[in-house]
Amino acid sequence: MQLRYQFRVCPTPGQRIRAARVFGCRRVVWNDALSRIKPVKASNKLLGNPKKRLAHGPYRLVPKHPNLAKTLITEAKKTPERAFLIDAPVGVMQQTLRDLDAAWKAHEDSKTGRRKGPKVAPPKFKSRKDNQQAARFTRSDRWSITETSKLRLPKIGDLKVKWTRDLPSAPSSVTLIKDRSGRYWASFVVETDPAADILPPTDGDQGIDLGLTRFAVLADGSHIASPKYLRRAEKKLKKRQRELSRKKKGSSNRDKARIKVARAHANVADARRNFHHQWTHKLTRENQAVFTETLNVRGLARTRLAKSVHDAGWAQFVMFCEYKTIRRGRDFAKVDRHFPSSQICSACGHLDGPKPLHIRQWSCPNCDTLHDRDWNAGKNVRNEGRRILAASATAPSTPGPGARRRQRQRQTPVERT
Repeated sequence: MQLRYQFRVCPTPGQRIRAARVFGCRRVVWNDALSRIKPVKASNKLLGNPKKRLAHGPYRLVPKHPNLAKTLITEAKKTPERAFLIDAPVGVMQQTLRDLDAAWKAHEDSKTGRRKGPKVAPPKFKSRKDNQQAARFTRSDRWSITETSKLRLPKIGDLKVKWTRDLPSAPSSVTLIKDRSGRYWASFVVETDPAADILPPTDGDQGIDLGLTRFAVLADGSHIASPKYLRRAEKKLKKRQRELSRKKKGSSNRDKARIKVARAHANVADARRNFHHQWTHKLTRENQAVFTETLNVRGLARTRLAKSVHDAGWAQFVMFCEYKTIRRGRDFAKVDRHFPSSQICSACGHLDGPKPLHIRQWSCPNCDTLHDRDWNAGKNVRNEGRRILAASATAPSTPGPGARRRQRQRQTPVERT
């Protein structure tokens, strides 16, 4: 299993300058490659119309990474206009071309339906004014971790790293990241043993009903208070934003004010992420199964509750729950979005119908049980999650046509008959 470990990096002023040069060379290679690929893509798109096919000539092949690497890196270094490319490792610039190929593939797969989820836009040109930068160093760049626990990157130097935990194995690559607030990070990709993180089985499961007044209400009757980090930091954010709006555009003071705004937002995001990590760690460690509801976060973010929805960070919380249950050998299930968790009596199963949001308690007309709206929803989510797990355990696994074809190809001629 591949995991990513991220650590804070503290470069010196000289190392910041050299890192900026590496980021700049990567940006130039990306833009040069995109300027060659984009016209070819546009002309091939016109060939889909038979009336325009003769006017634009035959179908043109899109240049691939090896051809672009020779033209835009090896040969470009010998020209006066691109002589500065020697300030960046060759592996970083080659990885940039691979990333561009992956971006185009994601866009094409999104158009044809091979890639699920929201549509992916085509790659865009990068600007030198982008506030977030990144450069990936592979093994071919010969980066290393020194005996003094520093990160040695070619063309940049030995960077001081704030190690908060040990790496489980030798990393295959490292990405140097500069975020919008001016902080530097080193992100390592490592291989881990999946069996090392599996916890011993435990009794109990948990249903989670997410909300705004209370961040989450659990099926056992407890709840998680909503921290509302963005609401608590609004006063400071407004002050920083006013200071930014008064600075002259393009000035150094405006850039300093922008960094202050970005750091204030980064503090809010870091606190929220830490809150999600702590509670998902606790829930996945103490329960054998965790069940959550499927929320339409994008739809809710277009309502008057948008700020509170973004402040809660439900999608990140559910994502953390899902990957931690998989790592630890636990069970996880999402209840369908249209499941009426707030309308069903958890005691007798009676469906009482929809209720307005201001009704927080209601009595079941069938069994006269008094319910707290959120607690009852948490119980129903747990019951539905149990049903989903039971159904998935008893359902026969039918391989798809691709799996059956591969299985026939692996068989001997005698077995096929």
